[in-house]
Amino acid sequence: MSFSAEIKTELCAAPISSRSLAAAEAYGVLLYCRTFTSREMHLVTASEAFARRLPKLFRRAFGTALPDPSRSGRDRWIFHTEDRAAIADMFAAFGLEAERSVSHHVNLGALEEPGAPAAFLRGAFLAGGSVTDPHKGYHLELTCPHYSVSREVHAILAELGYPPNASARAGSYMLYYKKADVIADVLTLLGAGVSAMEVMAAQVERSMNNTVNRQINCDSANADKVVASARAQLDAILRIKERFGLEILPEKLQEAALLRIANPEASLADLAKLSYPAVTKSTLSYRLKKIAEFDAEEE
Repeated sequence: MSFSAEIKTELCAAPISSRSLAAAEAYGVLLYCRTFTSREMHLVTASEAFARRLPKLFRRAFGTALPDPSRSGRDRWIFHTEDRAAIADMFAAFGLEAERSVSHHVNLGALEEPGAPAAFLRGAFLAGGSVTDPHKGYHLELTCPHYSVSREVHAILAELGYPPNASARAGSYMLYYKKADVIADVLTLLGAGVSAMEVMAAQVERSMNNTVNRQINCDSANADKVVASARAQLDAILRIKERFGLEILPEKLQEAALLRIANPEASLADLAKLSYPAVTKSTLSYRLKKIAEFDAEEE
């Protein structure tokens, strides 16, 4: 089951409460379904939970029964009605007249009851929403066939504190979010608290993985620097040994050279601890630097 399907299943587990809130949710469904005109209502869903909820929702909201859905394949439910009287009742529930409504708009007067905007958005998501698996990316989208509706829903979301991004594609109008924390907040608003927690858990996991990867990369880079530095020091020491013998170096530098030959990949901190008597890292670094300078001068 996809993450979007899980969210819709969670949303559909919510009880269908008052008639006005059921109507608000149904309003979101109708404005975001494939077709809703004075002549027909046509909705296609891949969510079995939504297909079970829809007839109950419409019966509660409009006192009207939807025809049983037809099936398209194993995972598509199609609701279709051309019952003019039933469609007129749906329009009337939102203060509209079916025959006079040329284009769709959101009648904000139908969403004045507390909880109605969230119920409306839940219906819109059930009919036209999707969310990417948060372990793969962050993207919540509401897709609508009506520009005016999409623009007005944008205003509703902005007023609730969640202004979305907007775009258009192939005759549809999209509102979307790309930030995990905002997606989690919007899902909570719709009533999908468990799914919202999953989004936040995925964000925490991704953040931890990124931190670990950065640390590994940093440690790897530092290790490469240590190896490269040790290689350069050893090369300088071996050139001096071959050309002049290490006896040409002062005693302290000879000790540092022999220590590096014996421990070709050790860090400066480790070499400092191996010195006898022990010296500081800066002291050993200074001695190896003098050896390198001697090598450079004699070339």
